[in-house]
Amino acid sequence: MKHFFNRRDSIVTEALDGLLRTTPPGRLARLDTYPDIKIVLRADWDKSRVAVVSGGGAGHEPSHAGFVGRGLLTAAVSGEIFASPSVEAVLTAIRAVTGEAGCLLVVKNYTGDRLNFGLAAERARTEGFKVEMAIVADDIALPDLPQPRGVAGTLFVHKIAGHLAESGADLATVADAARAAAVDIASLGVSLSSCSIPGQPFKERLGAQEGELGLGIHGEPGVERIPLQPVADILALMSARLAPHLDAGADYALLINNLGAVTPLEMSLIAEAVLASQLGRGVNLVIGPAALMTALNMNGFSLSFLRLDAARAAALTAPAEPLAWRPAVETGTVEVLPAPAAPPVETSAASADAAVEAVIRRVCATLTGLEDELNRLDARAGDGDTGSTVAMGARAVEMRLPTLPLADTAATLKAVGAELGTAMGGSSGVLLSIFFTAAAQAQAEGGALPAALLAGLERVVFYGGAAPGDRTMIDALDPALKALAAGSLLTAAEAATAGAEATKAMVRARAGRAAYVGARDLEGSPDPGAVAVARVFEALARRG
Repeated sequence: MKHFFNRRDSIVTEALDGLLRTTPPGRLARLDTYPDIKIVLRADWDKSRVAVVSGGGAGHEPSHAGFVGRGLLTAAVSGEIFASPSVEAVLTAIRAVTGEAGCLLVVKNYTGDRLNFGLAAERARTEGFKVEMAIVADDIALPDLPQPRGVAGTLFVHKIAGHLAESGADLATVADAARAAAVDIASLGVSLSSCSIPGQPFKERLGAQEGELGLGIHGEPGVERIPLQPVADILALMSARLAPHLDAGADYALLINNLGAVTPLEMSLIAEAVLASQLGRGVNLVIGPAALMTALNMNGFSLSFLRLDAARAAALTAPAEPLAWRPAVETGTVEVLPAPAAPPVETSAASADAAVEAVIRRVCATLTGLEDELNRLDARAGDGDTGSTVAMGARAVEMRLPTLPLADTAATLKAVGAELGTAMGGSSGVLLSIFFTAAAQAQAEGGALPAALLAGLERVVFYGGAAPGDRTMIDALDPALKALAAGSLLTAAEAATAGAEATKAMVRARAGRAAYVGARDLEGSPDPGAVAVARVFEALARRG
């Protein structure tokens, strides 16, 4: 798997410096201990309040350095990727930020973190520092594990401890609140992939149709592999695992965490599914969805639940300075406002014409039958959706057939244009709506159908900016309509087919999405829009 980096041994230090350079001035700094000791701390810290320190291996960004700032962490100690920071690194952080008020270490329950943070705390105490430690073991994936892992629920503890420390609470108060919160957190993750470490060989252990429930934030295997399935079904599995750890009737805060590679679109869908499910019933506050504690590029998400009381709710909703933090918000309903009424549209009464209906059905059947082929062709140049978009429009028109004024050609063209403008997405729907609407106007003014269709094409060229030779549907539609006006449907079909075939040699598109794609990706592949036009004319010519 490919990654962006310079050298393996400088990935973490360069990333931390990138964070510092892109944070508003005066907020963050680092100690001059690179490369062995990597510590990011508040630049404005005066040691007058309790310091809250956390950290761990890199690869979980924005955790932990991304959460250093007022209202959250005082300092973060980073190891190398997925490697705990050393005892000396943690001890150096304690020395750097701890004053008379003392220091709380927030530690995820992994052996390396417990040992290194624990020994650092012991040594700091011998130097006269007041140090307490809160260990977070929120992962419920492996119920029989004597030492559950600490995962994204740790962020709840960061926020609660950071808020109390910023408010001036003493070390005992901050530590007690952190430990109590840690006990009341339950987290569970699911992923469709493991993660790859920059500079190291990667082999995916999951099959193309597999996911994994309960895997760790370092890519370690989960409790079970599961088949790829709808989000609602995945959430049902997660709900069954989480239910024994959640109290019915209690109020909860929910942290929806992107483990690294889930798209924002999917994360919003996941958030909706969670809040609409059984898991969302007791949720009063939501943090996310966002990438908060990642596992490099893992294609998965985790859910963390914290039992709420008034003090915890106040801490979670209090302002925090770090840019990476996602504020907690109250859950609510989807607000739906009425759309403004459109002006009345003059419509023509439905009428019958068997010949026209047969033509429309033939065109619609041809286009829906091309869905997979056009998607495959479009994937060479874009997002692979041309076939689906065209098929959607064809199905919409076919469903409207009983209501169309088929005996009135101009009115039918106008109605088809209106339907495509609504039913089809992207530029294709708009262009085809322009085509049929302009053709309808020309037909209503007394022109013959071939001439009316050419008038529609002229408007498409004007608004869309494409011309013959630009590798679009125009390369098939323009010669076809000109041949139709001058000859027969058969010659039009031949012209459309030749035009579509010619786009294979047009390796530099000058319009449409393909214009953004290199010649190597287009060579030998016809334009999907031109193919659709050619197939329609071929189907109509066969019908005669």
